[in-house]
Amino acid sequence: MNVSQALKQKNRLAVEIKKQYEIAAKYNSQEEGNPRRYSVVAALEKAQKLSEELVTLKTRIHLTNAPIYAKIFEMAELKGRVKQLKRIPTDEGKTTERYGSAISIKDVEINIAQVDGMVTKLETKIEKIQGELDYHNATTELI
Repeated sequence: MNVSQALKQKNRLAVEIKKQYEIAAKYNSQEEGNPRRYSVVAALEKAQKLSEELVTLKTRIHLTNAPIYAKIFEMAELKGRVKQLKRIPTDEGKTTERYGSAISIKDVEINIAQVDGMVTKLETKIEKIQGELDYHNATTELI
């Protein structure tokens, strides 16, 4: 199993664990005499087994990805920078407040075009790293 397949399996396990806990929450307490559609005990046992499988899989993914964590962390930081740059206010020139009240003139140190340029450069780096990670995930077998 390669890393890409393992990540998909990890997500499937997480969804199935959540489903088993939802069954337990929904069907544990019910009106006496009504048919019990699911066994809560069985659902909790299944969730436990799936959780153990998930821990093992996550550990294997972690050990396999150790050589590329620098790229993973770099990409996360770049994405964070993009998010923060997009939050910088770039309104400049004459502006009016809501309902036409109070006109103000705003000046910026970095304008929208400059912010967009920074974001574009960062997004290009992110795409490059993502390509490297995709290649790693598709070609690297789990430890």
